[in-house]
Amino acid sequence: MNPKWWKESIVYQIYPISFMDSNGDGKGDLRGIISKLDYLQELGVDVIWVCPIYKSPNHDNGYDISDYCDIMKEFGTMDDFDRLLQNMHARGMKLMMDLVLNHTSHEHPWFVESRASKDNPKRDYYIWRKGKNGGPPNNWESYFSGSVWELDPQTDEYYLHLYSKYQPDLNWDNPAVIDKLHEMVHWWLKKGVDGFRFDAIAHIVKKEGYPDAHNPSGATTVRAYDMFSNLENVHTLLQNLYDKVLFHYDIMTVGETSGLGPEQALDYVGDGRRELNMTFQFEHMNLDAASPGSGRWDVVPWKLTDLKKIISNWQTVLHGRGWNANYLCNHDQPRSVSRFGNDLYYRIPSAKKLATFIHMLEGTPYIYQGEEIGMTNIALESIDDYRDVETLNYYEEKRQQGVPEEEIMSAIHRKSRDNARTPMQWENAHEGGFTTGTPWLRVNSNYAEINAADAVKDPDSIYHYYKKLIELRKKHKVIVYGEYGLLLPDHPEIYAYIRTLEDQRLLVILNFFDKEPVFELPADMKQGGMQLLLSNYQAPKNDDLTQLKLRPYEARIYLQQLEDK
Repeated sequence: MNPKWWKESIVYQIYPISFMDSNGDGKGDLRGIISKLDYLQELGVDVIWVCPIYKSPNHDNGYDISDYCDIMKEFGTMDDFDRLLQNMHARGMKLMMDLVLNHTSHEHPWFVESRASKDNPKRDYYIWRKGKNGGPPNNWESYFSGSVWELDPQTDEYYLHLYSKYQPDLNWDNPAVIDKLHEMVHWWLKKGVDGFRFDAIAHIVKKEGYPDAHNPSGATTVRAYDMFSNLENVHTLLQNLYDKVLFHYDIMTVGETSGLGPEQALDYVGDGRRELNMTFQFEHMNLDAASPGSGRWDVVPWKLTDLKKIISNWQTVLHGRGWNANYLCNHDQPRSVSRFGNDLYYRIPSAKKLATFIHMLEGTPYIYQGEEIGMTNIALESIDDYRDVETLNYYEEKRQQGVPEEEIMSAIHRKSRDNARTPMQWENAHEGGFTTGTPWLRVNSNYAEINAADAVKDPDSIYHYYKKLIELRKKHKVIVYGEYGLLLPDHPEIYAYIRTLEDQRLLVILNFFDKEPVFELPADMKQGGMQLLLSNYQAPKNDDLTQLKLRPYEARIYLQQLEDK
């Protein structure tokens, strides 16, 4: 079982600029987070993951860091941070920082020096190459569209950026860079932070020689993920970071590692690997995408049977060997209830069903701000209302290709990262209670119906359902450590699974759609009574599990005591 505090924790993700504004400038800040700690404590979360709050020019909302050891002025000061950490620890909550080690801002002093001249001592802190045949050094495509290379006219060389041109990649082949980053990580740990989410950590190593990617169609740029994702030396570098810095602290670490399956994930999180506690996988995030990466804008219908295969594979392969990080939404993904539920007629039951799904799996559950009250996607009318750099780049690229405006905006309404970045809806008041000023990004107009204040007052709300799920997870070890088993793998509407630990078995029944399918309890599970722990509908009149007609988006959790264990 190998108990760990981070396995038993529930994580709540905060996107600071959109969480709570304390000074009326329209942007969330650290004092705003402090003002809502009681709300989070009451919800029952143990760990708060705060997206980047470091000094930044904000071209990618803080993921372009210009000073790792300072706070973005819009968010407050280092004194505010110290108060936040102190207040969280006083409530028994832990703080996980979001740390970007793959790249910095183009305004970071290291890069300012690096681009100053070819012989600058910090030139090799970043990845510089000469052009080829009058163009970039290779044909790799950026995650934010276009080439990964940007020409610097001053030195007539290109620098590499897997994301925005304002986010140059650090050169992890340079020992001086590694030493600086280790020193910085140690600095934060000495301040008392409780862990890190390592952004884009799978990309810190690029293929030697930076060769062109396979390009049979002759495209200008190519999705070349195998050239800079999960390469072998990433593990050497992470083990070095663990042995020299992380090993000395009882912390929680999770890596953003796109493009891998569970067997490959064990290279990061397997017991004894000395790297990370868990990784974020993206297989289920690609269910409705024509292809990964920039191809995610092209939406295709997703199938429940495919979701079952992906999740079951991760649950099974990692059991007893590693640990899962379970999520359906974050700052880079659309709202879960709009994507995997029904945000119109069945918003409340479908949001509760999705919460049940995530919290009853083996692994640490992650709640993204607003998920606990069922916040939804937003459809802004004009591209001028959007702020996300990826969205703006996509819009401009498609316009140049002659794609009709209506088609572009339709994709943006479904998949823009700004869907999850609209300000938190605290109450039915001016701008949803987020700010007294003008918000940096428009508040979703449905804040009158969907807000935290009303949810806290309503005992049947999504918020209180989350509380009950969290309480169950803290009460029953089988929910944390039980072995997963899938039922009805081919059923197109019902996702049912069991969790087994010693003499207890948990049964989770989920109707993923708005029809009323019938669940039949397998014959080998009919021995022993079933105790209903929680349902997202009122207690059912007919609790006959041999022929159970499920209501739209219904979720049920049963506990069974096993007699022969």
